[in-house]
Amino acid sequence: MPAGIKDVASAAGVSVGTVSNVLNRPEVVAPATRERVQAAIGRLGFVRNESARQLRAGRSRSIGLVVLDVANPFFTDVAHGVEQVADGNATMVVLCNTGESPDRERRHLEMLEQLRVLGVLITPVDAKSPVIEAMIGRGMPVVLVDRRSVRRNRCSVAVDDVLGGRLAVQHLVERGHRRIAFVGGPFSLPQVGDRHAGALDALAGSDAEDLLVVETASLTLPSGRQAAADIAALPAGRRPTAVFCANDLLALGVMQELTRSGLRVPRDIAVVGYDDIEYAAGAVVPLTSVRQPRELLGRTAADLIFEEVEQGSGHRHRHVVFEPELVVRESSALRRRPRARSDGPRPAAAATAVAS
Repeated sequence: MPAGIKDVASAAGVSVGTVSNVLNRPEVVAPATRERVQAAIGRLGFVRNESARQLRAGRSRSIGLVVLDVANPFFTDVAHGVEQVADGNATMVVLCNTGESPDRERRHLEMLEQLRVLGVLITPVDAKSPVIEAMIGRGMPVVLVDRRSVRRNRCSVAVDDVLGGRLAVQHLVERGHRRIAFVGGPFSLPQVGDRHAGALDALAGSDAEDLLVVETASLTLPSGRQAAADIAALPAGRRPTAVFCANDLLALGVMQELTRSGLRVPRDIAVVGYDDIEYAAGAVVPLTSVRQPRELLGRTAADLIFEEVEQGSGHRHRHVVFEPELVVRESSALRRRPRARSDGPRPAAAATAVAS
């Protein structure tokens, strides 16, 4: 059984109060006594029960981070940003994964509230969740991450996903694509709906065909592979020449399956993703993607939660929206026609173009 504070007091020949002072206010204890207590702690291997101390004080030194999919590198980068700020505030981050399940989300939130965390950062399954509303009503600071808040009683940090969808599909239209597919789902996730809306905006007024929508069950590699299999099975005359995916995991899955089906990226089908995770640039065909400032999202959300903790009722809720940017790589490169072979010298114009 681990040694307790009473065991340390007995071994050092002091009171429990003196041991407590050595642990929490060492400057009030005489040096000789302090050394005796510290020696007893070392001999017994005593480890203080920090959680019990914090709960007696009414709060812990931890914050909760609740995400949709811990396997998605997007959320890994967001968590890294949160952790940077938490470290600077001597606070631990408790990471919870909902797997897009409302029931799991509810259980995680109940547990975090029981742990008396300082606040909760969450990418909710449903931003209008009554569980979140009840927590806020009980005084728990909450910040929505990668979501725009529909209410004013909480902070939020998000990216303009409608703009991001517009950037992606505008890029494909400018590359000459007229048959474009949108791969993403479920549409119950606000990000999916917003990115789809941006894609439709980009097509409005162009001579492109109607957007082909391939809804997926989740934003994962397997869902991307299934979507690509459906696209590859279409007759060549109906098959899209470009695909915009609601996130990079879908896009990577799409490229894998297209390649397995004998279709070339981007020669046969161009692909654009969303998030610009680390694996996007490292894919066999580097992926064009709409970049989100992932770590900045996490840092900003954590800053807002600590502001609210420190300011209490005087805190003014803020809703921060960042703009995404398109990062163009080979997966959406212009399809080039084969050059005619020539055994003679190149014309001077061609040489001039290369030199420039």
